[in-house]
Amino acid sequence: MMHNVFGMGPALLFCPANRPERYAKAMDRADAVILDLEDAVAPEDKAQAREALLANPLDPERTIVRVNAQGTADFDLDVAALKKTEYSTIMVPKAEDPGALADLVRYRVIALCETAAGILAAPRIAEIRNVVGLMWGAEDLVASLGGTSSRHSGGGYRDVALHARSRVLLAAGAYGKVAIDSVYLDFKDLAGLGEESRDAVASGFGAKACIHPEQAETVRRAYEPSAEEAEYARRVLAAAEGQGGVFQLDGRMIDGPILRHAEATVHRVRS
Repeated sequence: MMHNVFGMGPALLFCPANRPERYAKAMDRADAVILDLEDAVAPEDKAQAREALLANPLDPERTIVRVNAQGTADFDLDVAALKKTEYSTIMVPKAEDPGALADLVRYRVIALCETAAGILAAPRIAEIRNVVGLMWGAEDLVASLGGTSSRHSGGGYRDVALHARSRVLLAAGAYGKVAIDSVYLDFKDLAGLGEESRDAVASGFGAKACIHPEQAETVRRAYEPSAEEAEYARRVLAAAEGQGGVFQLDGRMIDGPILRHAEATVHRVRS
């Protein structure tokens, strides 16, 4: 299993925190579980969700807790509950204020940039020391703009969503943080999920979030290099030994960036 910067594998699975009977299955299927106290839980069920989270502990090294948005009463109650657990990685939704995130010094923070203000603030958010990752959210973003859908009828993202995706990826990369790709809502379309996941890998996203247990293996497979990719990467690195600069392999020019691509591929195999 590949591990990214914050120590978890690439398939992150959301699980409603008020459904403890699903916790074990989620942990079994995915590399890490995101126990969700926010969107997956109705307002009247949030107290029960916090109780379930306390009563059913999971491995803190493979668990992220998505709290409610900062500035809400539910956020304060979430943090009070978290102090009674061993969880140290939280996902903060609708992240917009770098200073407010910096105040969460006892936690490793994954900032979920899913509003227009959050996307524009992504570089400043990525600078924050306790922010270990940035994720982007398509549907909330489009809703914040007054739109109705992040994707075209054929399944591809609209331009504004692609811009947001790229901006979050660039912000995370600029400051050495993990970028997490958004969820693929059509959970029955594993082929489409696979294509989008492979693009996430090639683009530099360290993980992809899932909303259904069946999606996790598809994401994991996308992050595992094929035998041919792994062999070629090893050949590139072996051929580079003793070379002082640019060289040729199989009729292709190999330079610094190509070597780094090969190193990333071999790292994913070893992990």
